[in-house]
Amino acid sequence: MLVLDDVDRGLIHALQVDARAPFTLVAEVLGCSTQTVVRRYRRLYAQAGLRVVTLPTPRSAGVHQWFVRLTAASRSAQDIAMALARRPDTSWVRLTSGGTEIVAIIHTPPSGPDAHALLLRDIPRTAGITSVSAHYLLHTYLGGPTAWRGRVNVLDEDQQARLRAERDAAGGPGPTAVPKEEPYLLTDADRVLLGALREDARVSYADLAAATGTTASTVARRLAQLRAHGALFFDVDMDPALVGVTVSALLWMQISPAHLDAVATALTGHEELAVVAATTGPTNLVAHALCRDAEALHTYLTQRLAREAVTHIETAPVLRTYKTAATLRAL
Repeated sequence: MLVLDDVDRGLIHALQVDARAPFTLVAEVLGCSTQTVVRRYRRLYAQAGLRVVTLPTPRSAGVHQWFVRLTAASRSAQDIAMALARRPDTSWVRLTSGGTEIVAIIHTPPSGPDAHALLLRDIPRTAGITSVSAHYLLHTYLGGPTAWRGRVNVLDEDQQARLRAERDAAGGPGPTAVPKEEPYLLTDADRVLLGALREDARVSYADLAAATGTTASTVARRLAQLRAHGALFFDVDMDPALVGVTVSALLWMQISPAHLDAVATALTGHEELAVVAATTGPTNLVAHALCRDAEALHTYLTQRLAREAVTHIETAPVLRTYKTAATLRAL
């Protein structure tokens, strides 16, 4: 396992502040050479699975999101998970609960003849699947544009401010910005640009211009506009084990509706959680916990989470991740 030093951690933190920050600026902030930063980035990319990806916000993309839980025979669960991971309309495909449950986020258009084909037709007909439940994602409190608080946090406020100034000059908004009430809807040209950025948010303006058939200045201006509208966000994806996480679990919780918003908001301040989202279904709040080990998860559940108004909780350990936000893993 690769061991991170201060330069590695500083680089990752810098990318979380501004995913497209120039390596020259990152080097200045970290007090090292640009060559060192580039070399460390390439090493983290090759050996630690570090990826900086670009995704449209669901409202701007005009899609609905569903947490889908599938139960399958153990002999076919991995094949089904891999098939789901390869689809362009899925993200965060995981194998949980002893290797017989698959959890994935599925993105569907709001209307049209095939809007819910995967949910209503394809999945139910798949051999080996014994049960399906779909939970519509109503509201995301933590996750997506809002970075996990438990990640590396080594840059001081002055260093972060320098990176934010560059980010804001490039069009912002910051990673925790709240989307406007009236979402910006992506055009076909926007989708082409985001497609070129999807798997590598650090693609140069020249390469983006070549991919979209425009000019570098046009691409830079368009990307700044999309950032200003909050139509996209950047995700820094890496192996949680790099920061000492060995236990991952999904927490399916039931909260009294009167307390749901207050509890969910409180949970966003818990460093153990990377995702907090309200859903439909018998449980109305789902969270993703990342902990140092099983004992740390136990402590979190019985001491920190127990203080909240949670009436029921189901803990599903994540055994394997096949796909993150946009990156295929372990296929």
